[in-house]
Amino acid sequence: MSEKIKVPKGLAGVIVDETKVSKVMPEINSLVYRGYPVQELAELCSFEEVAYLLVHDDLPNQSQLNDFTAKEKKYRSISEHLQQVIALFPSDAHPMDKVRTGISYFGMEDKLIWENDPQTNRDKFMLLLAKIPTIIAYAYRHQKGQAVIPPSDTLSFSENFFYMCFGEVPSKEVVKAFDVSMILYAEHSFNASTFTTRVISSTLSDLYSAVVGGVGALKGPLHGGANEQVMHTMLEIGDPVNAKQWMLDALAQKRKIMGFGHRVYTNGDSRVPTMKKYMQQMAASKKGEKWVEMYEILEQTMIEQKGIYPNLDFPTGPAYYMMGFEIEWFTPLFVMSRIAGWSAHIIEQIADNRLIRPLSEYTGMAQRSPKPVASR
Repeated sequence: MSEKIKVPKGLAGVIVDETKVSKVMPEINSLVYRGYPVQELAELCSFEEVAYLLVHDDLPNQSQLNDFTAKEKKYRSISEHLQQVIALFPSDAHPMDKVRTGISYFGMEDKLIWENDPQTNRDKFMLLLAKIPTIIAYAYRHQKGQAVIPPSDTLSFSENFFYMCFGEVPSKEVVKAFDVSMILYAEHSFNASTFTTRVISSTLSDLYSAVVGGVGALKGPLHGGANEQVMHTMLEIGDPVNAKQWMLDALAQKRKIMGFGHRVYTNGDSRVPTMKKYMQQMAASKKGEKWVEMYEILEQTMIEQKGIYPNLDFPTGPAYYMMGFEIEWFTPLFVMSRIAGWSAHIIEQIADNRLIRPLSEYTGMAQRSPKPVASR
């Protein structure tokens, strides 16, 4: 192809490929997974059902769901070698680095690492869906100096994760709020981390390498890491009475305020109302009303001053905090969910593959010749 097309920096507004996995519709503030509105999936389905939907094209019937959940439970355990690797992680390393390394090591254990057919990649997805929570929970407890808790084979996906992290399953309200966050984070079209996985997959590399690349992209504070920054902001503010002035000062100083704005949505993130509802429920059960009050003040002030609305990270940060998770572990929770969307896109990319290889516009020095070192 000889024609060259210059596109906006950051590929803003550029359609680079087709997908059947999800569609973001900013004009009506809506998001669908395989045609299903995400807010309806969050209310009516479990995360396991939604994970199945993303990778298998439709929601499961009861028999399919039973088989899917049975496999997920069966695959939760990790090898002794991987447990030893996790125990050797530096205690002060960022949790996303621990997750990235754990996934990479597990990929080395897979004898079918180079097999890229759809069914094998669906099997690899099932393994990662089941084992990533275990990797995270083991690393979480190691960092806190606590003995690891092996996964249960009777609890649901979300229940089991709480059990491995804290040794107990919280109330149904907390589990539901967490499940909803998993559903809302599971997929979001060609975002930075998903596009990263597709670029890597387009080289015909393996699924694990693509997922590790996705983790690296998700780590950044302009992507998945924003939910951590939201809670750091709220703790910095401290009390709702300080919230409005804090926001006004931050805007006057042109500070980057995480949790607001979105590259795709201009009139508000379609996922926010659902997560906000469950964040409010968390506050009611965990005596966290001050976070809701602070949320409302910050949201209202930003909209009044700049016309910018919250994104999904804004309600999710305080929700995870009230659930008891350490702030630096918020983004690994995102990985547990987004593995479904990443895997769906990897499978889709390979099914109709073309190497993703854009051009660049050179703005450096014109061609020149080097001089001998003595004359420089």
